[in-house]
Amino acid sequence: MTEKSPTPPNRQDPHLDSADDAGEPAFEWMKPAGAGKRSDAASGAPETERTAAAPDAEPTAAAPDAERTAAAPVPVDPAGTPAAGERQGRRAERKAADDAAAGAAGTEEFNESLPTSALQVRPPREEVERRNAEREHAANAKPVAPRVMQVLLAVCYPVILLVLAVRAVTSPLFLWVEYNRPGFPGDGYGFNTDDRMTYGSYAVDYLSNWSGPRYLGELVNRSGEPLFKDGEVSHMADVKLVILSAFGAGALLVVLSLVAILYLRRRSTGGVRPGLFAGSIVTLVIIVGLGVLAVLGWEQFFTEFHRVFFANGTWTFSLQDTLIRLFPGQFWVDAGIVIGALVLLAALLTLILTWPTRKRRGLPPRVRNASAAEDAGDVAADPAELKGRRFKRSRNGAVDGPAGRDADAGTDAASNEAAAARREGAS
Repeated sequence: MTEKSPTPPNRQDPHLDSADDAGEPAFEWMKPAGAGKRSDAASGAPETERTAAAPDAEPTAAAPDAERTAAAPVPVDPAGTPAAGERQGRRAERKAADDAAAGAAGTEEFNESLPTSALQVRPPREEVERRNAEREHAANAKPVAPRVMQVLLAVCYPVILLVLAVRAVTSPLFLWVEYNRPGFPGDGYGFNTDDRMTYGSYAVDYLSNWSGPRYLGELVNRSGEPLFKDGEVSHMADVKLVILSAFGAGALLVVLSLVAILYLRRRSTGGVRPGLFAGSIVTLVIIVGLGVLAVLGWEQFFTEFHRVFFANGTWTFSLQDTLIRLFPGQFWVDAGIVIGALVLLAALLTLILTWPTRKRRGLPPRVRNASAAEDAGDVAADPAELKGRRFKRSRNGAVDGPAGRDADAGTDAASNEAAAARREGAS
């Protein structure tokens, strides 16, 4: 026999699977493509005999796989080796037994307690309550940065208003109003209204410009004598230093307030209004306190004010000096009143515009009747308001409140039942 010799028709394939695991997918490549057909052909039985050898009735779907396997005949090839169907049935039985054993073992392992597992270890009740309290506190706590910006805005606002009011007083317009208003005291040493307006404008302009003491020191009157003495020029230089420092501080606070406003507008919705509201309240408290002190003793208030900003002996002059003739005591009283009035007006206006109403706080509108809120369904009544509500009896005898609503509901139900009974009797 050579390689070119024809294959005998009844030649049996060699048995390669010694463990009878032909059902494994790994052995599919070893199985010939027509092994089942050749086995049937090698048995020599005709097609009709093979069909008759099969069972007439097919097992029902409810029967287990093992019963169907046992009921079916086991085909055997001529060499005495079980056929492929028998091997697959055995493989299925072993697989089902292994799955059942694995399932039982898995159930036992699942039910077994695992003391080292993190899922089985529960923290104590105190620890759970502490963690819940921390989470609630973190959820309810507000960020720190917006609070800082609101405090900064509340602190800067009073100072800014005060500086703006001082700037309004140190202007030629205020001088003109003072010198021309009725009742303003005149100068007993020769200055008329025109002289006061001219010399006073030099003094006011010196406070806001960048000129040196020569700006006032070289001024002369009609007779050619110096208008201001050296002590007066020195005091005006001190006043200028205080005024320019106040203007610079006010400008810096304006910049900081703008930064706080921009930050609150971007990071905190509605955060600007509480800061301005608190600043207006602080301003009102300061202005009212200073006004009370000024009314109780103006001379003492004026003296203490000068002692805070100027050295002793540098701000006292005689009635014949130019500063006293241009700016008498009534001038400072009027200046204090104007400054207080401007700051008070601005603070009140800000307080009204930033008042925390329910709409500005994002709360639902307040309803007077709780039943209207319940019927509407879209507006929730405040429980605190409902708790503190007093039940009043109206003119027609109805009771306002939950009890009155219940009584009215009962009356309506009784009337409806009586009407239904009358309709049934009529029918």
